[in-house]
Amino acid sequence: MAHWDIPRTPMGALLTTRLGAERGVPVETCLRGTGLTADLLADPNAEISATAELAVIANLLRALDNPPGLGLRAGTLFRLTSYGMWGFALISSPTPRSAIQAGLQFIDLTFAFSDIQVRRTDTELQLTFTAPDVAVPLRRFVIERDMAAIQTLNRDLLAAPIPINQVRFAFPPPPLADRALYTETFGLTPEFDAEECLAGFDHAHVDAPLPQANEQTAAVAIAHCRDLLDRRKARGGTAGRVRDILVQHLAQPLDAPSLATMLFVSERTLRHRLAKEGTSYRALLDEVRERLAEEMLVTRGLPVAEIAHRLGYVEVSSFSQAFRRWKGVGPRAYRDRATSTGSPAAVTTNSASSNRRSRLR
Repeated sequence: MAHWDIPRTPMGALLTTRLGAERGVPVETCLRGTGLTADLLADPNAEISATAELAVIANLLRALDNPPGLGLRAGTLFRLTSYGMWGFALISSPTPRSAIQAGLQFIDLTFAFSDIQVRRTDTELQLTFTAPDVAVPLRRFVIERDMAAIQTLNRDLLAAPIPINQVRFAFPPPPLADRALYTETFGLTPEFDAEECLAGFDHAHVDAPLPQANEQTAAVAIAHCRDLLDRRKARGGTAGRVRDILVQHLAQPLDAPSLATMLFVSERTLRHRLAKEGTSYRALLDEVRERLAEEMLVTRGLPVAEIAHRLGYVEVSSFSQAFRRWKGVGPRAYRDRATSTGSPAAVTTNSASSNRRSRLR
């Protein structure tokens, strides 16, 4: 089952905005009230929360009046290359069965919202889908998206996909005019109003060799997935939720008592939980400001005064002092050097790197 407190890449939210664009919904509408920006979604190194992605989905469904089958179209946008290292782990696996095992082991590296369970019968390998933690109005969309995404992976992994024997949805049937989309997605007509959401694949094909199987590549990919998941877990928890809130209130940063109220804990409990995760409110605020300051300064080229305002600094001089503490140079010098070297990372001085390491101890 996917854990919502583990950060994920913004690809899922990005593809949701593209789905909206196909249907005339502006990106701004999809991102309204989420704290996300189009620039952030386009950053391959960025991370967002599952809650933020779900808010993008909610905005899209609200704008389109939640039509049946929209989740299917969303799922077909998730190609194997959308998943990064997780996709490499699947494609290099020896068999579809081992690919499924690896995929579910590292499900938190995907964009799934469903709890996906494996069931074996004499003739089928069955995947069941539930989404108990997703609000009821969004549940059909996310389950349809996850089921269609798995069928898309099935087709991407194999020139001749594993035959799918049955598809069931625990939802009412869509209007007749929309049923062709379901048949097109799965290659058969699903059963609706079923007891559970389920996809059954022909058991005889799950142990066939995958065409791009490679034992060494699979081992490396699995190791990378494990390391990536460990790092994301370390950034999740209370610290991850605090980061999300701080990003949404950058212009007027919330103080620690207000953050604690939003998280339904006492300020003391908040401090204790952050300390257990090796950080603090002040460190997280600095971290968020530093990351976004660099992005706005170098990538977007905003004026220093505007960046200071957006990050909640009353005076530009205060922002400049903070930036010098983070990077070892002032913001204008940092941008000039980044522009000339083409690498923002090369600008940070040894002194600044040392200061950052000391803050993390």
